Amino acid sequence: MVNLPNLLTIGRLFATPLVIWLIATGEHLAAFWVFALAGATDAVDGALARALDQRTKLGAYLDAVADKALLVSIYVTLALAGEIPAALAAAVVARDALIVGAVGLGWALQRPLPIEPLKISKANTAAQIVFAGLVLGGDGFGLRFGMLEAAVGWVVAGLTLASAGAYLLAFAKHMARAETGRRDP
Repeated sequence: MVNLPNLLTIGRLFATPLVIWLIATGEHLAAFWVFALAGATDAVDGALARALDQRTKLGAYLDAVADKALLVSIYVTLALAGEIPAALAAAVVARDALIVGAVGLGWALQRPLPIEPLKISKANTAAQIVFAGLVLGGDGFGLRFGMLEAAVGWVVAGLTLASAGAYLLAFAKHMARAETGRRDP
């Protein structure tokens, strides 16, 4: 049986280098449309997995990897192109590196973390998608959103830092429970 949600997630992974190439070659409108399609699959794959009862551990991992690959790559590329502040891209990269590092450390210590996004993380991902879409769309359609773009950028910065803090706290609690032999709820 074909797992459609996982196929959509894999499609998002394959869209990542295409979006980066389109940004790097100045094809911002095409990058916007490919990114918009990839962003839409982020919402659709999870809903389909629940509706079709096709949730899998592989899907949970693939979804997280696809989100990180797409957003981190776009933020770094936009920062290198001078389209967004480098500090914002650095915060996005640092947050994701922290999460990946915590998961890796948990596995290395034989205390694997459950792979479930926090609510703040979902809000952060949504804000990052909106901001990247705003920047790409503005560039692609020749529009400037000025204060709106700046405001959404600040929201992304705040949510990125809050999300990093929430994951760090969740990791610390998980490791403390593992030390005492208790299980995560």
